[in-house]
Amino acid sequence: MAENKVPVLETKKLGINFGGLKAVSDFNIQIYEGELRGLIGPNGAGKTTVFNMLTGVYEPTEGTVLLNGVPLNGKKTHQFVAAGIARTFQNIRLFGQMSVIENVKVAFTKDVKYNLLDASLRTKKFWKAEREMTDKAMELLSIFGLEDAADLPASSLPYGRQRKLEIARALATDMKVLLLDEPAAGMNPTETAELLECINTIRNRFGIAILLIEHDMSLVMNVCERIKVIDYGITIADGLPEEIASNPRVIAAYLGE
Repeated sequence: MAENKVPVLETKKLGINFGGLKAVSDFNIQIYEGELRGLIGPNGAGKTTVFNMLTGVYEPTEGTVLLNGVPLNGKKTHQFVAAGIARTFQNIRLFGQMSVIENVKVAFTKDVKYNLLDASLRTKKFWKAEREMTDKAMELLSIFGLEDAADLPASSLPYGRQRKLEIARALATDMKVLLLDEPAAGMNPTETAELLECINTIRNRFGIAILLIEHDMSLVMNVCERIKVIDYGITIADGLPEEIASNPRVIAAYLGE
């Protein structure tokens, strides 16, 4: 990356303590526009804790989170989203009884161009804005092959398609950084291959910076440009996929023999 280019997402000496226990310490990362980084490590290593600090769920006890060079420390979760950081979760969090397209449209908070009165009276302004949001939602659904299920309840989708819907909804927030927390968890090999294709499409089409937590090493090694490994909240390696795969410390702590 060019030295004068500002990272989209950067952390400096990020850390957090819980009741005297240091869960994450001195976490430093830089992610640039269109870059896809991986974050791996054993269960309990602190990966999701890092994501929680990057989205305002947890307030770091040390260090800084910056988006395009602007510090975000002290802001609430909704302010992180408004600034341009979106995430998915280990456990899928959809509005099950709402339709697939409604799950995407609820994320268009920046695109709501009518007020409560317009909505109550169903004015021309209301219908115009609704049509625009519907068109944008359908475009996102088509990227994931979900346009045929637009009017179905989200809960009726198979697991793999629910994962795709969750990512589509995250994209609807018009984010600059997408944090994917174990998106392939529970997927079969076919679904994982489709997810890999979708992630590549997202990066290539939207130029979004992506940070991925994942235990499926085939997915991680195939899609990530660089990989950071943490264990007990401490970074033990950071490098190219081939460097991580052959790193003795990573093999001992996580990958196994």
